[in-house]
Amino acid sequence: MEEFSAHRSRTNLLGEFRAILFDLDGTLVDTAPDLLFALNQVIVEEGGDKPLLSLGDIRPLVSHGGRAMVQRGFGITPEGPGFARLFERFLNAYRDNIANHTRLFPGMERVLAQIEVRTMLWGVVTNKSGWLANPLMAALGLAHRAACIVSGDTTVHRKPYPDPLLFACRQLGTIPKHCLYIGDAARDIEAGLRAGMHTAVALFGYVSSSEEPERWGADYVFSSPRDIFDWLVDSSFSMV
Repeated sequence: MEEFSAHRSRTNLLGEFRAILFDLDGTLVDTAPDLLFALNQVIVEEGGDKPLLSLGDIRPLVSHGGRAMVQRGFGITPEGPGFARLFERFLNAYRDNIANHTRLFPGMERVLAQIEVRTMLWGVVTNKSGWLANPLMAALGLAHRAACIVSGDTTVHRKPYPDPLLFACRQLGTIPKHCLYIGDAARDIEAGLRAGMHTAVALFGYVSSSEEPERWGADYVFSSPRDIFDWLVDSSFSMV
């Protein structure tokens, strides 16, 4: 995996891309504040002695899904008694507060605008269920701009299986080698590689150094949305 500034045959790679696909939580948008609010709301409503959590508690868990967050908040495993009820309450609380504080990561609007200026396509491939992902994209004013939104329940298998990314290619009318997939979790990179795409790690998301993202096998690592923007406007970039 290489930093944006590395020049590993960059001209050739850049010239191949027709589309850029993003993971949603922790890559395109910062959803942690609303997820935290929803989880803490359930903790308060349940009573007891469970402490409220902070953003620092939640951010490393977001990419691992809602079950990991509920497990952290209540100290019970998904197989434990009452977990299914708590998980459902958490999801409903999140649905009702899905875009109160969620925003694009700073600088990401410039990235999307630059992709659109170059008449490339961009889309979202997320493990988030469609009944949450679609309203969120709409609330942020992104649904009509995205060329595709592939959710965790769009295909039978979700990431790290390549199926959602291959489905996105069909939606976009392109092939995997002409796509770059950007994500902040190991499953994102695994899915992208299995699909035959170029991949990049979003270090500005919810990935921690302890996860050793340098071992994931991605083609690029972006430390910030500014890195993605600079990569797009680099003079070596050419369209296919």
